[in-house]
Amino acid sequence: MSAADGEGFAIDPTVVRAWKRYPAYKDSGVEWLGEVPAGWDVQKLKFTARIKLSSVDKKSEDNEEDVRLCNYTDVYYNDRITEDLKFMKATASPEEIASFTLRQGDVLITKDSEDWNDIAVPAHVDEDLDGVLCGYHLAQIRPDQKAADSKYLFWSFNARGVNHQFQIAANGITRYGVGKYWIDNSSFLVPSLPEQHAIAAFLDRETARLDALIEKKQRFIELLEEKRQALISHAVTKGLDPDAAMKDSGVEWVGEVPVHWAIKRLKTISPRISGRLVYSPAQYFCENGVPFLFGTNVTEEGISLKDTKFIPHEVNERFKHHALREGDLVMVRVGAPGLTTVVPTEADGLNCASMMIIRRDLSFNSRWLAFALNSRIGKTQVDITTYGAAQVQINISDAVNFMIPTPPLDEQNRIVDKLDQRIFKISSIVSLINTNVERLQEYRTALISAAIIGKIDVRSKTEAT
Repeated sequence: MSAADGEGFAIDPTVVRAWKRYPAYKDSGVEWLGEVPAGWDVQKLKFTARIKLSSVDKKSEDNEEDVRLCNYTDVYYNDRITEDLKFMKATASPEEIASFTLRQGDVLITKDSEDWNDIAVPAHVDEDLDGVLCGYHLAQIRPDQKAADSKYLFWSFNARGVNHQFQIAANGITRYGVGKYWIDNSSFLVPSLPEQHAIAAFLDRETARLDALIEKKQRFIELLEEKRQALISHAVTKGLDPDAAMKDSGVEWVGEVPVHWAIKRLKTISPRISGRLVYSPAQYFCENGVPFLFGTNVTEEGISLKDTKFIPHEVNERFKHHALREGDLVMVRVGAPGLTTVVPTEADGLNCASMMIIRRDLSFNSRWLAFALNSRIGKTQVDITTYGAAQVQINISDAVNFMIPTPPLDEQNRIVDKLDQRIFKISSIVSLINTNVERLQEYRTALISAAIIGKIDVRSKTEAT
């Protein structure tokens, strides 16, 4: 992104060029806004809307009335608040019901979050919702209908610059929150009401078009991922020869396998399997040192060293005899249990926690085993043995007994080669589509910002040529 016309707020110039500009601009008097359309005002939010921070918590009291709560996640994951959402059951006092019942045109924003980037995420209330209250961790904003269009206000909260005000104002270290003063005194651009209606209608229409296109592309990615999974599952259970003689594996979720394959437990494929290598790693964490791995660093494609914790070199050295080695496999035990990958060169010598380590052995191809464990047969056994609600996990004692259809080593190698070829093609297509989706999402954000900040004139439906 680059600044349009050298002004204070960065707008993608391709968005500005695609639409008409306003005929005249003036200095807004606000540094991050720069110039704004000549007929627009800049006002504090408190002059165009009533702002209240909810005090309604999730507790149920016997002496209170039954209600439903619109909570943080309802707002965070939905642009629109409607009766169709499944709201939490709770209770509230008569005063809270009178004060925080949701009405059509309310705009709700998140006022507290674990990440400051998630402050002031908005949602628009599309209909009167009797018995549904604005829950804790949210602010309820009710626009003055004579001064502000509620959907225009909703889109304003989505605009860069406008939204950044709240993120900058948020206080906290492990959890962030923005107070009523900052919400009251935040700056919003206020065109005339007819123009607000026009901008809101434009953004409703254009974002719906973009969202439909993004959804279509994401569905295509899902279909490609399903094809990828089907290719892997077929290869590691049926092999590559369509004419191979088959036999019943004796395992329900495996079905038939080639007659020359064996069904082995994981612990017999690699008898050297262990759990986490450093206990209570948090006591060692430091700013600089050796990367320390958790399950969040694991993907099917490999190990990511981004956003890792660090332990001192001397601590890592102390556990060097148990450290990961290139070609080993790691299976995630907590969070995304069963997810398995091969240890790459860059992770050689590192230590980890919350994972099961399957030591490399020349009797099997590590990448074949990773394919097998990530396939339908591996995931089925993970689903059967996982436990826990808040944190789903798997025991090593269960994982080592997973049943794996096992071809001879030379056939494992051929399966890996063939899957590499086919998966590379699929992954290349998925990567291109993901790049396209990211660009569409960036364009969507830039379009909202450009319309709200007044860098483009959307009163006419005709695009600039």
